[in-house]
Amino acid sequence: MTDKTLLELLREEMKMGLKGGLYHQTQIKLAYNSNRIEGSRLSEDQTRYIFETSTIHVAPEEVASVDDIVETVNHFVCFDYMLNVAHEELSEAYIKEFHRLLKRTTSDERKEWFRIGEYKARPNVVGDMQTTAPGKVADAMAKLLEAYLHKPNISIEDIVDFHYEFESIHPFQDGNGRVGRILMFKECLRHNIMPFIIDHEQKLFYYRGLKDYRSEKGYLIDTCLSAQDRYKAFAKYFFPELGDSMHL
Repeated sequence: MTDKTLLELLREEMKMGLKGGLYHQTQIKLAYNSNRIEGSRLSEDQTRYIFETSTIHVAPEEVASVDDIVETVNHFVCFDYMLNVAHEELSEAYIKEFHRLLKRTTSDERKEWFRIGEYKARPNVVGDMQTTAPGKVADAMAKLLEAYLHKPNISIEDIVDFHYEFESIHPFQDGNGRVGRILMFKECLRHNIMPFIIDHEQKLFYYRGLKDYRSEKGYLIDTCLSAQDRYKAFAKYFFPELGDSMHL
């Protein structure tokens, strides 16, 4: 029996360098699925190989994108950083640092107009939906954070609400989905809510949930709750007593 929170357990395994534990598996599954949703072609086995050996196996005549590899390594680093600051109140500085860690040394960083760790300079879209204009992003993000941080008791529904609003603003030129999903994981840990990993196979349900959120919140919330159930079962394999005191 343990009185430790999930955040404490993940930090403990991270600092130990424990192989095969919950931290190890979460690193691989979150990086693989979040990057895959955004178009990475690396397999879960390749992602695991990068995490465990700092090398990559590529089959004969297979081509691997350098950016896919770099962004996978960056995701591992960003997750570690997130664990170290997960207890802290969410801020624009942390959000920008997540973006910087995820996108550094990629080909995007070599583009003069692409701002690593800073809000976007050019308009962008999500699917066919317009997002917040570059000149209005800073104000929109400040208002979003102010409203979120003034909520008395954060629930998973509040975290999903924040995710939708964040993705609607789309504050960065690229990498918004990955930043947004790691923010959800962080906020779940901070508020002792079981976190979750959106499976890339649920991508269409996830995108539909974001697209229709204004008119029907249930699609996205149900997708996240289903992912939460999967991660709860996964976490309790390693820590059977975990979850009894967490908000589910």
